[in-house]
Order: sequence, then C-alpha cells, then structure tokens
Amino acid sequence: MNLLITGAWRDAGRYIEAFEKSGHTVLRMQYETDALPCDPSWPEGVICNSLFLNHDIRDFSSLRYIQLTSAGLDRVPVDDIRKRGIVLKNARGVYSVPMAEHAVASVLYFYRKLQAFIRARDQRLWRKERELRELNGKTVCVIGCGSVGTECAKRFGAFGCRVIGVDAETSLREGFDAVYPVGQTIAILPSVDVVLLTLPLTHQTEGFADRAFFDALKDGCVLVNISRGKVMKSDAMIKALTERELYAALDVFDEEPLFEDSPLWQMDNVLLTPHNSYVGDGNSRRLNDLIMRNLTGVFHA
Repeated sequence: MNLLITGAWRDAGRYIEAFEKSGHTVLRMQYETDALPCDPSWPEGVICNSLFLNHDIRDFSSLRYIQLTSAGLDRVPVDDIRKRGIVLKNARGVYSVPMAEHAVASVLYFYRKLQAFIRARDQRLWRKERELRELNGKTVCVIGCGSVGTECAKRFGAFGCRVIGVDAETSLREGFDAVYPVGQTIAILPSVDVVLLTLPLTHQTEGFADRAFFDALKDGCVLVNISRGKVMKSDAMIKALTERELYAALDVFDEEPLFEDSPLWQMDNVLLTPHNSYVGDGNSRRLNDLIMRNLTGVFHA
C-alpha cells in the first residue's frame, strides 16, 4: 500500500523500516499545512490528524484507509469518507486515561480550594480553609459514555461517587450506576454535583449545553468540559458563571487559543487549561500499538 504519514504521528520513524519490509511504500510529510510530497492520487493510506482541513480529500482518488492520531472525528468529512467506502480509524482509547485523570484533578481543584492555598503560599500566609468538600457521596453525571466517559466513571466511582451517564445508547456499562437517554438531561441535572462533558462534537451535539442546560444546574455544581468547546453555548455559559454559584473547568473553547479579552480569564470560579487534558506519558505507547494493530488488521501489503 502507498502510505502517507504526517508529523502527527511522532514515532513514525521507528516503524517505517518495518512497513517497507512488509511491502508498503512510505512517504512522510512533517507539517499537514505543507504541500503534499506526492500527487494526491498516490496515497492509498494516510496516517494523519488534520490533513484534510488543509488538503481536499476529493483529490485523494486512490484513498482507501485513514488512520487518525486524534480520537475526535470533527476534522474529517465523515459522510464523504463513508460514501466512498474508505476505512476510517480514530485513536479511540489512546487519550482516555489522562483525560479522566484531568477531570478528577479539576473537580478536586475546586473541592479542596487549591487556588486559595496557592495564593496563601505566594503571600507566605499560614491560612487554613474550613469549608472544603469531599467527592465521597457526590453524584457525578457523565454526558457521553464512550471511552473517555467510561474512564471518568471508573475513577469517580473509586472516590465513592454515584456515577450516572447520559448517552444515546442507554445500556448499563462498566463504572456507571445508571445510564439515561439524552432527552432526560435537563430533568437529571438539578440532582447532580458534578457534570462531565465527554461527548463527541457532531451536528447533533453542537450547542448541547445551552441556556436551559445551565439554568438546570444546581448551585455549587462543577462543570468539566474535556469534549469540544462548541458543545457549549459560550454566552449562556459565561452568563451562568457570572450570575450564579457555579464552577467550570474548561479545557476546550469555541476558538483556540482563547481570546485575550475573554471574561473567563478573570473568573475565580473557572479553571482554564489550553486543550491539554489529553496529554499523558502513556499516550505514545498506546497510539503506536493502536496504529500498528489497526494497519495490520485491515490491510496486508
């Protein structure tokens, strides 16, 4: 197979010799914004991330296999790919562990008032905090019960939380005490202490967290978004965070980087991270194993 690999797969160099010994012909390009190193009709397989945001997939006339290094599918024209019968693989499961750990850390940041301790340290103040919350006994709602949501459920469950899910598929799965249909979201929210957004960005989920969503959250609720920024309506979120006792850990945004004049920068009830929740020291191993397993399982040169 003619295989084009971009710099999105950082460890590709370790595997090219094995690919070539198996009969594959490999070309590499470091940056997906660069000109292609070949005619677009040459690649039969591509390992990439956002290549098709910069190059028209319709020009790749021989394409029959795409391996993404991302878990999300919002950077590729999924409908076109399916119509053409191209095999599409994502990095499902690769980043779920660090994202779940990030979600736990984000909630504990608010529950244990870590910001107050950091400020006290900077001022050399020995100041105790008497009103701290525990995760034990709290209800956590995971919206989107895929790989990331499941890893989140396992970890919050280990803290003694009751974990409920909201998903298009309501069958009970590991780590969840109950799973509800999407249509019941607004009815569920007033009873939960923590909300985790781990759903994929699609036409159906864009703007999912709207004004009614934020109005339904109870005071003191912590919202964690490690999904995509566009699953929330930003204006409704900022209004709710400004007017009510709500907390938000936001790793993703409508536009990235976050605008310098965004009011979110100034809010003490907001924890901001720069789309960083997926980073972990086990990612490379998981991604390498997945790419090799998928490529071997689908095509043999």
